[in-house]
Amino acid sequence: MEIYERHRLPVFRFAYRLLGSVEGAEDLTHDCFLSLIRNVSKFDPSRASLRTYLFAAARNLAMKQFRNAGRESSLDELTEEPRLPSRHEPLRLVLDEELTNQVRHAVMSLPPLQREALVLFEYEDLSLSEIADITESDIGAVKGRLFRAREGLKRMLRPYLNANSELNSRREIVTLREA
Repeated sequence: MEIYERHRLPVFRFAYRLLGSVEGAEDLTHDCFLSLIRNVSKFDPSRASLRTYLFAAARNLAMKQFRNAGRESSLDELTEEPRLPSRHEPLRLVLDEELTNQVRHAVMSLPPLQREALVLFEYEDLSLSEIADITESDIGAVKGRLFRAREGLKRMLRPYLNANSELNSRREIVTLREA
């Protein structure tokens, strides 16, 4: 029970980002821990940490779902972004929500392996070696996927970020004039 409580939320978040569905993530998380309980002998602590093992199991279950659904192995993006303090003005809140949606869409648009590497590294705080273990690839491949994912995000978000920075510059000018 302690293992489940300690690792359930990170596995769920990862599953959600892979599948894009709360229900699917709940089912996958449940199946992941059931698999551990039923096949505890498959876990070898000398090969990987329990966290790495669980993420790899979650990834394998997700990939199995993608194959069964006839889709390419695809991952999902961000979970809900942290809420901003209420002192932010309405325009800023709208723009922040729009940015969140743009980032979510951009991450979903990345090729599957790039998306997977980005989610594991940036959102699950896994090391390059842990990601390499989970994805059964080498660290160089993981680094390359991360680089291409970041470049892709920059390219996809550039128009939005440029427009947003122009708006911020205008707001700063207005603020300076008012001062």
